[in-house]
Amino acid sequence: MKKLIRNKKSLCRVLLALAVIMLFTAVFAMPAMAEGESAPAAEAAGDGSLGMKALAAGIAVGLAAAGGAVGMGLATAKSADGIARQPEAEGKIRTTLMLGLVFIETAIIYALLVVILIIFVL
Repeated sequence: MKKLIRNKKSLCRVLLALAVIMLFTAVFAMPAMAEGESAPAAEAAGDGSLGMKALAAGIAVGLAAAGGAVGMGLATAKSADGIARQPEAEGKIRTTLMLGLVFIETAIIYALLVVILIIFVL
């Protein structure tokens, strides 16, 4: 029971750290958005939304990478725990781990593609 509570506490700490990072990002980006854009930058963006696109892209990639990193870390820890408990099932556990890590990495790459679309197409 104590191990489960410790894992929940560490997960809460990670989520709290992500929330604080997002808050600081928003606070530090506000002065840049409040001043407005210079004339060449406003003409390049068309409607003046270049700064908002950049902020959205940064937050999206950051959250995707952080979520993927947490997921990969948990998967690796659980697979190592499973291999330690049942060494005879090492091959199956490792295969399942690699397949899961590939899917997590694919989701992060999809997030990167969406961000590229946000910046260059929208």
